[in-house]
Amino acid sequence: MPGDINETMLEPVRRWLRDFERAMPRPDLKSAERLFHRDGYWRDLLAFTWHIQTVSGARNIVEALEIYAEGAEPSEFEIDANRTPPRLVIRAGMEIIEAIFTFKTAYGSANGILRLIQDGHGTPVAWTLLTALEDIKGFEETIGNTRPTGTSYSRDFQGPNWFDDRRMATAYADREPAVLVVGAGQAGLSIAARLTQLNVDTLVVDHEQRIGDNWRNRYHALSLHNQVHVNHFPYMPFPPNWPVYVPKDKLAGWFEAYAESMELNCWTNTEFSGGTYDRQAEKWSIELTLADGKSREMHPRHVIMATGASGIANRPDIPGLADFAAKIIHSSGYDEGSDWTDRNVLIFGTGTSGHDIAQDLYSHGANVTLVQRSPTMILNVEPSAQLPYALYGEGLPLEDSDLITTSMPFQLMRKSHQMITGQIKMLDRDLLDGLSRVGFRTDFGWDESGWQFKYLERGGGYYFNVGCSDLIVDGKIGLVQFADIDGIIAEGARMRNGDTLPADLIVLATGYKGQDYLVRILFGDDVADRVGPIWGFDPEQHELRNMFIRTGHPGLWFIAGSFAQCRIYSKYLGLQIKACEEGLIPLVRPP
Repeated sequence: MPGDINETMLEPVRRWLRDFERAMPRPDLKSAERLFHRDGYWRDLLAFTWHIQTVSGARNIVEALEIYAEGAEPSEFEIDANRTPPRLVIRAGMEIIEAIFTFKTAYGSANGILRLIQDGHGTPVAWTLLTALEDIKGFEETIGNTRPTGTSYSRDFQGPNWFDDRRMATAYADREPAVLVVGAGQAGLSIAARLTQLNVDTLVVDHEQRIGDNWRNRYHALSLHNQVHVNHFPYMPFPPNWPVYVPKDKLAGWFEAYAESMELNCWTNTEFSGGTYDRQAEKWSIELTLADGKSREMHPRHVIMATGASGIANRPDIPGLADFAAKIIHSSGYDEGSDWTDRNVLIFGTGTSGHDIAQDLYSHGANVTLVQRSPTMILNVEPSAQLPYALYGEGLPLEDSDLITTSMPFQLMRKSHQMITGQIKMLDRDLLDGLSRVGFRTDFGWDESGWQFKYLERGGGYYFNVGCSDLIVDGKIGLVQFADIDGIIAEGARMRNGDTLPADLIVLATGYKGQDYLVRILFGDDVADRVGPIWGFDPEQHELRNMFIRTGHPGLWFIAGSFAQCRIYSKYLGLQIKACEEGLIPLVRPP
């Protein structure tokens, strides 16, 4: 049964790791290809390649190992006795042995995940292999190794104390940061924490008044829609008394406390206006507008865009919108619905923000109608939306769950999510049938891979039902299709059948422009063309485009995603930047 542990599982793992290590000095087809399933996968996170990449197919894996193994000099492969032991599990519908192991390379210590499956002859072979760099030799993280003693100010009563040192460090009066991070959300704070522990001087800038305002200033009723145990920050997990679904103001306060506790250098109320790159000096010239209105030019070697979406509201071209006589707001400007009691509101967009705003307005007595522009995936917040996070509910250490999650190639993860979609359709059948009856159009992704791949491919297009869908089914919140609207007039929406749908407020819950758009505005066409598309998958569907890796432009990096993505991949982004700083790898990945 899955979860059982015995020597019959340990021995195949030990044997495979031993044979793999023996093959590394000469990773040719004869010695290494037999260790992998014909349709196996190798995902490497910097350990061999200094890149995040996936190779599929046994022969392709061996050819890649022939390129990278000599430089990496991998050795000392062994089961990690300090982590979750090898166990029998089911992944993507397959029963396999899954094991966490450690090894060393010329670059530093590393770890990985091995999944063994039997070939046609009953021999255990690698179905998937993850190899991940843990630390750079000689440049290990300070956390977990030695604590700072603080003697420079703990006994010197005339010298600066800790607070004085922090003020000086944050002011940057006499130095430039090596890294400038744009955005103080979960992405920006996560990578800043990682870089700080790698002794890379890092400054975070954000246009909001306070750290956490990106959550604090959102609509009144907002809470996270996935559970607390998935959403921790690096180094500092949430307190154990926190609720399962974290309220936005609680989260905002944690952002502020996290930045203080991790001693992150942050400038708020600071506008980032873009910049230019000096290839000879390998530095940026960045223009910042500070809280007092003054300008400051900085010259970091690296700029990390951690703005999530671009932050630029997407305002679709809706015929006649300019003729509307009342108020129009984007969802980013919505607070709460008490001002709209007994008034008519049209909401364009049926993603998460559209549904949440509609439910909030309804709870305040507004007459709400959702306008659906495209099909939307709907699933109940429990249990359906939590199914992809089942691993995090098994009681494993967070670090083990993160590594296991990271080890799954996207192609197999897609298969897992297609299976989860089948479960969701059964679990939520009554809700989906009810929505269909009132004309709500649902979908589950172009290949039925569900909400997580919708997120990775387009950043939205789904809603976890916390009650709004039931209100739609019951007719308490109205629904019209965008195709049935002829245009917007002063009084509201003119329908194609001649009716008028009155409105006192229009809310555009229509998302944001992509990062590509923002890069072009801030850095110009040349930089944007060198970087190329951001987010979504590469043509082989192996990895996300230009996320967490060296891009086509030196010194320009991107990080975004969920709390879990930012927690996991900030580690590997931080290691790459540290390696660049120490001259171990170039700023641009070789072709």
